Amino acid sequence: MIAKPERETATSKVLLTPEELAARLGVPCSWVREKTRARARLRDKNPLPTVRLGKYTRFDWEAVSAWLAHQAT
Repeated sequence: MIAKPERETATSKVLLTPEELAARLGVPCSWVREKTRARARLRDKNPLPTVRLGKYTRFDWEAVSAWLAHQAT
C-alpha cells in the first residue's frame, strides 16, 4: 500500500500559546500580550497575527515568521 503525502490543514497546524511564542522570540510574555491587546491592534499598521479561540489567543508560527520578516524591512 502506498502512503499518501499528508496535507496540511487548518487543524494540523500547531498553534502556540503566548508563553510558547515569547520563549521562541526570546522576549517577555508581557511584550507578546501587549502586542495582542485591542489598542495595539488599532495603533499598529501591521499587528502581530493572532488566532482567537473564544477568550484564548494563539499564534500560528508561520504567520508570525512572515510578520517578523516584514518587520525587518
